[in-house]
Amino acid sequence: MQTPQAPVVIRVEHVYKRYYLSEYRPSLRHDLINVLGRLRRARARADVNYAPPDRTFYALKDIHFNVRRGESVGIIGRNGSGKTTLLRLLSGITRPTEGKIEIEGRFAALIALSAGFNYEMTGRRNIYLNAAIQGVPPQQTRHLEDAIIDFAELGAFIDQPVKVYSSGMIARLGFSIAVHILPDIVLLDEVLAVGDEAFARKCNERIMRLRDEGRTLVMVTHSADAVEKLCSRAIWLHQGEIQIDGAPADVLKAYHSFAAGARTP
Repeated sequence: MQTPQAPVVIRVEHVYKRYYLSEYRPSLRHDLINVLGRLRRARARADVNYAPPDRTFYALKDIHFNVRRGESVGIIGRNGSGKTTLLRLLSGITRPTEGKIEIEGRFAALIALSAGFNYEMTGRRNIYLNAAIQGVPPQQTRHLEDAIIDFAELGAFIDQPVKVYSSGMIARLGFSIAVHILPDIVLLDEVLAVGDEAFARKCNERIMRLRDEGRTLVMVTHSADAVEKLCSRAIWLHQGEIQIDGAPADVLKAYHSFAAGARTP
């Protein structure tokens, strides 16, 4: 359990994430419209007052928070608020435009569960490949192999190439590997619905077990129930900025009031 003396394991210091908006050209007709538009803009540049449109978008703006060992943090907000972008930055999938992120300890990013698989190799060999990517040596993985296979419920398919797996089978194997290597930190995009209802329930129970073992959890979710059940702290993001960071009950109350139109942040 988290205590006030627990060390900080995640530091997010004044992070910004900027993207450049690109033109979308789905057809020849749209290409022609864009060409004509560029010609008009070229003529307009003769006007000394012309200013090109700003083609940048900030998905995150001045994000600053710490997470201590053993904390379970739920990140909530509407679609487009920057939740998944923040999780992608924490997992190292992408880098901040400005600011700094530091993570101490091994983490499992349960975001794209198929990432890191070699589709020509068997599921069994991919267990060792994925574990090695996470810094777990083969001799340690060997002790975890049976538990990973049993949890994933792949049976004889474990010795078939991953290219013959369904997307659900790949997700089950990816999840099983991630939670069995015993990461210090779990980064989770939504409470996973991997496979059927029974398997999804087993996944959620495993996440709760990791939390109860004192591992650090950072979870992006739309589910208030998940935040109340799993998290000791919540962060509400809106339009790329932190609105409230505090106790789940307080943050959810403010978020639901905003979502109902009672007030704006």
